[in-house]
Amino acid sequence: MPAETPKNAFPAPGGETRSLLEKGLIDEYLGKKGYDRESLKKLPEDEARRLMTEASIYASGKLTEIETKARFKQDIKGIGSSQES
Repeated sequence: MPAETPKNAFPAPGGETRSLLEKGLIDEYLGKKGYDRESLKKLPEDEARRLMTEASIYASGKLTEIETKARFKQDIKGIGSSQES
């Protein structure tokens, strides 16, 4: 009988890992718009704030997508394990 997949086999990124991933996604978004964190400092404050808000929303959505995929994979593995029993 195969071992069951633990509930936390695919935990959501936490702490430092999540923070680094979020920063990377924000940088990715800014890069697609032609900016980086340094170049934002040269923009008017309201424009820089708007871009960072958009980048944060983008990163949040991507993190949710990553976490959902991880949970889905965990569920699929759990279903496969229970059918083999």
